Amino acid sequence: MNKMVDVDVILDERYADPKVTIQTRERTAQVENIISAIENASENEFPLLPGYDNDKVVLISQRDIIRVYTENRRIIIQTADRSYYTNKTLSAVEDMLNPQRFFRISQSELINLYKVKSFEFTITGTIGVELENNAKTWVARSRVKAIKTMIKGEK
Repeated sequence: MNKMVDVDVILDERYADPKVTIQTRERTAQVENIISAIENASENEFPLLPGYDNDKVVLISQRDIIRVYTENRRIIIQTADRSYYTNKTLSAVEDMLNPQRFFRISQSELINLYKVKSFEFTITGTIGVELENNAKTWVARSRVKAIKTMIKGEK
């Protein structure tokens, strides 16, 4: 297997912002490193989020966040390693997050679309979401149409 990365740059006036497509047989550590490098290059637009772990403040990269949700009137930022709380409102956190990466699935929860393992469409019209950390959650009925549109790639 060749360890080199084949890079094509195509200039196209239709794209105001750069669009990156990675074509590969499988998602490997090399692919993850490439994604991280690209995200780091554009992370200035989307700041690190402050989260609290007991009395320590931890700056959390958006690519590490699996979901943000409300639990016992607190906003929890969940990563693969642990959960942090924040004193910001869910709407304030949502405003800080990259809208291409995060999606509000209910009044009390945002998910990182890059951390979704699968969507399960039920016969009753609800949508279950399984995340990378094996957490399972549900899309609120009021958001089902929006998430179906997003999955189909429509505007």
